[in-house]
Amino acid sequence: MRMREFSETIPKPLVPIGNHPILWHLMRYYAHYGHKEFILCLGYRSDLIRAFVDGLSGRISHDFISAVSGIQFEFPEESTEDWKITCVDTGLEASVGQRLRAVRSLVSDDEVFLANYVDGLADVPLTALVERFIPSGKLACFTSVRPQATFHLVTADSDGTVTGIDHIRSGYLRMNGGFFALRREIFDFIKEGDDLVDMPFRRLIEMSQLMTFRHDGFWACMDTFRERQILEDLCASGHAPWMVWK
Repeated sequence: MRMREFSETIPKPLVPIGNHPILWHLMRYYAHYGHKEFILCLGYRSDLIRAFVDGLSGRISHDFISAVSGIQFEFPEESTEDWKITCVDTGLEASVGQRLRAVRSLVSDDEVFLANYVDGLADVPLTALVERFIPSGKLACFTSVRPQATFHLVTADSDGTVTGIDHIRSGYLRMNGGFFALRREIFDFIKEGDDLVDMPFRRLIEMSQLMTFRHDGFWACMDTFRERQILEDLCASGHAPWMVWK
């Protein structure tokens, strides 16, 4: 609903930033670090995402999606021939945890795999994240970032006397930035019906098997039309921090 200007015609992963959907920006980011095998866990309007993937490979006309959705995409000149993309329908209402469970067999041969919500962009140094995670022996790692909101954090005594009021970004609070590195054993902790961050991560915390990679660089989510416009403006300015490949 918060992206209604687009969501009535296309799924959020295809919302454009510049002339490319946010999905392409993230795939290009991962490819820059050498990760070129993608599994797309599809839900709403999976047909359009499949069509976009077919457009990347040249299997359909580049004008197909714009004809269906009214959104004009520009297919990049950079070669994506070495990208391996697998599309899997994982249900309209499935949680992140259940979508991962649905593709378990496709990552079962990998000791570690990466995951992303596909609703935000960042300049997270991915190689550094992986190099810190693998020798840790932990089962899961997520990137934690400072909140982007303009709200203030209030602390008070039991009688209501305010003891502090600070901008939410100035304190110790951090939030899940949506960039994950996971070992294949993570599936032993995701039960039927679980999301990813709620119960599975709580189980990992109890066993000291969850770590975070602190990132204080650029990070921005795209939950609302306004947040999308911020990313659009950065892209138009030629100073888009997430485009680490440039």
